[in-house]
Amino acid sequence: MSDKSWWSDLAAFATQRMPDLWAATVEHLWISALAVVLGCLVAIPVGILLANSSNRFLKSFTFGVANLFQTIPSLALLALLIPLMGIGMKPAIFALFLYALLPLLRNTYAGMESADRSILEAAKGMGYGPLQRIVFIQLPIALPYIISGIRVTTVYIISWTTLASLIGGGGLGVLIFSGLGVNKDELIIMGALAAIVLALLADYVLGLVEKRSMRKKPMAAASKPISTSAAA
Repeated sequence: MSDKSWWSDLAAFATQRMPDLWAATVEHLWISALAVVLGCLVAIPVGILLANSSNRFLKSFTFGVANLFQTIPSLALLALLIPLMGIGMKPAIFALFLYALLPLLRNTYAGMESADRSILEAAKGMGYGPLQRIVFIQLPIALPYIISGIRVTTVYIISWTTLASLIGGGGLGVLIFSGLGVNKDELIIMGALAAIVLALLADYVLGLVEKRSMRKKPMAAASKPISTSAAA
């Protein structure tokens, strides 16, 4: 069979199975997005708190736990969750959420720590409270770091979501592993290409957001003077 004929057969097969491909893609996006959003809701606030904490043990413990989840092989983690949460989308999302924590936490912490201490001290002298220093000084500086963490995490999670089908989680992995089971190359390639395209699109879109955030200059401490009595 010629290459041209093979690609024609693949295109015809993809057209025929387009409803299945679309459904699996939407499911894949939903699982990935939910895992990343949950990771952001937990890791970003924790990273902000750790950056403004002087408790070294708390920092070491938190990063150690997040790093522990990252070192567990994905298949092993999914297998460990089956007795606890059963099979389906819920344990798959939870496993991906655990994998999302470390890069989000690390980038948030690094971004918050990158704020110049002299600026923070100057803001404190002007009457800025802890919350105001975080909102008006540290967060604008940390924003490119945070978005970069979300970008990297999203690409990883989209790739790892293909394994969700092993525990009945759905997504594009269903097409890939179904193709392996019935020795159907078209199914494998169709699922794999869709996952690659999703990862590339997410990387491109979030890359644009990251570049835009880097162009914005953070607010200086002197740009919003307030009285000491208004400090948080």
